[in-house]
Amino acid sequence: MQRSLFNISRNALRTSAAAQRRAAVYAATKPQFTQPVFRQFSATTRFLNEKKTEQTNEPKETAEAKKEEKKDEQEAPAEEDEITKLQKKLEAKDKEVAEFKDRYIRSVADFRNLQETTKREIQKAKDFALQKFAKDLIESIDNFGHALGAVKDETVKTNKEVAQLYEGVKMTRDIFEKTLAKHGLTKIDPLDEEFDPNKHEATFQSPQPGKEPGTVFFVQQPGFALNGRVLRPAKVGVVKGEE
Repeated sequence: MQRSLFNISRNALRTSAAAQRRAAVYAATKPQFTQPVFRQFSATTRFLNEKKTEQTNEPKETAEAKKEEKKDEQEAPAEEDEITKLQKKLEAKDKEVAEFKDRYIRSVADFRNLQETTKREIQKAKDFALQKFAKDLIESIDNFGHALGAVKDETVKTNKEVAQLYEGVKMTRDIFEKTLAKHGLTKIDPLDEEFDPNKHEATFQSPQPGKEPGTVFFVQQPGFALNGRVLRPAKVGVVKGEE
């Protein structure tokens, strides 16, 4: 039994030694590659693979590029047509805006003119609402003048009662004229003024020494104006020029 165990151990040792010798021989005969060489080989292989891939993909990319170019060429006219349509619409809208702006400006101007006209008409209506009534009052003022003119100066000086009556009538006429003047009814008394055909009515002409031709030297009947508008021109005598 001991002898068998010994034989087995010896055979195992022999086998291990033989394996070691074979490993040494293989290690001595195996080609040695350094790390840089392996890396260079890997980089070269990767470069060749990438180049091959690029060559394989290049026809596909070229075809796709051509398709894209053709598609762009087809879409370009459509885009140009769309841009042209949009430009025409924009021009039409600009014209409409200009037209509406012009209408707005005209409407504002017309409205302002209407306001001014209405304001003037309202003011005229206020100023001349009493025109007819004022014309009737003018006759009353004329009657005051006729009454005062009928009294002679000698009678006023000699008769005290007549003088008092004369002063009362005169005061009444003056107050009446002042009251009417406050409401726009003014008296036109152009004595020694230049003749104005818009305010005066010449009833006769006569040469007057020391007075300028065309000057009013006599007022036959005074005139009246309501807020600047002549209701009745003054009837006057005008200085006649030398022929």
